[in-house]
Amino acid sequence: MIIGGGLAGSEAAWQAASRGIKVELWEMRPAKTTPAHQTGYLAELVCSNSLRSDELENAAGLLKEEMRQAGSLLMEVAARHRVPAGKALAVDREGFSREVTARIEGHPSIEVIREEVKEIPAGRVVIMATGPLTSPALTEALKDLTGEEYLYFYDAAAPIVTADSLDWSKVFRGSRYGGGEGDYLNCPLSEEEYYTFYQALLRAERHTPHPFEQEIYFEGCMPVEEMARRGPETLRYGPMRPTGLVDPVSGKRPFAVVQLRQDNREGTLYNLVGFQTSLKWGEQERVFRLIPALARAEFVRYGVMHRNTYINAPRLLTPTLQLKGRPEIFLAGQLIGVEGYIESAAMGLVAGINAVRLIKGLEPLDLPLDTAHGALIHYITTADPARFQPMNINFGLLPPLDRRVRSRRQRNLLLSRRAISSWQKILGEFSLN
Repeated sequence: MIIGGGLAGSEAAWQAASRGIKVELWEMRPAKTTPAHQTGYLAELVCSNSLRSDELENAAGLLKEEMRQAGSLLMEVAARHRVPAGKALAVDREGFSREVTARIEGHPSIEVIREEVKEIPAGRVVIMATGPLTSPALTEALKDLTGEEYLYFYDAAAPIVTADSLDWSKVFRGSRYGGGEGDYLNCPLSEEEYYTFYQALLRAERHTPHPFEQEIYFEGCMPVEEMARRGPETLRYGPMRPTGLVDPVSGKRPFAVVQLRQDNREGTLYNLVGFQTSLKWGEQERVFRLIPALARAEFVRYGVMHRNTYINAPRLLTPTLQLKGRPEIFLAGQLIGVEGYIESAAMGLVAGINAVRLIKGLEPLDLPLDTAHGALIHYITTADPARFQPMNINFGLLPPLDRRVRSRRQRNLLLSRRAISSWQKILGEFSLN
């Protein structure tokens, strides 16, 4: 039983049915719709029609290539409905979803049931792939199932940058008041640098929310640009306060600092502490690169402020996408804390294959960390549960190469080649039965 006919649910259904398993795919649309959907098609693209870069020096391109090699329905259909978009894979939105729907509904092993699921059944293998707009009834059922008092209903995520892209000559370690043994990286700003940054932040263009995404801000997740509007000193008494910090270069307290916190175990990614934002992505790069240490920063995730529903995956999910304590229940798509069309579909692919393996008495696959699929799953299942936020695929999630490569493009290509080599070694397991 698969609940949800979006990208993840559709890919999961195809993977399972292609391996000889009878599938029920439950989708409440069009009888009951959501504020974001416009049609009753499966795999509807509700925002952009772009599936992002198709090049192997881009992590999204690598993830798509792994999906193609694993027999992805969505990648096959996307190729037939491609529209001009430079180096990106963009599709005719309606044609893409219409063909996915026809292929799913026409498969002899898939029964599409157009009804809302309000309870999670016991005693059968289930894949939940209901996305960020999970219905209220199913949200309550998921709370009961997981034992969590609440799910996350609003993203307030700060940008994440790669460690390699920082100007380390303009960074010093240290925690305010000397606590934490220097767990934070501090990016100091002079008075002139701070006010230049502040003015740019005030003028920056913001993302316009959808009608169903009300701007409900709490003091604990206030967008940095909203804080700035309260006055020129607000940030210096908030996330940019320099209290208790001494810059070892000058021997003095900085006028202001931006703190970076390690975001993964490997120390390849850092997030900007307290910098959740609703600025447009291009504006985030422009404004945040005014921070001297971030002048050449590589942003692998932008800050977001929007409605979302996702579980605390590090606390609840195994690396095989099974619910801890309930191995017959798999979760996939944005519900598990991945961002983006491709990431959601990729998780559906893995959940579909692993559900089949469970049914057939085989061990579900724990994918290699040096593949795009494995790296993304590793992140969402091992991140700090207290600070977990959704993540896109990016090269910072993969283990670094065994040698330093100065060219970012060359480094990314080498990471992709290594990933594809590792991926091809497990494709036999993927195609088993």
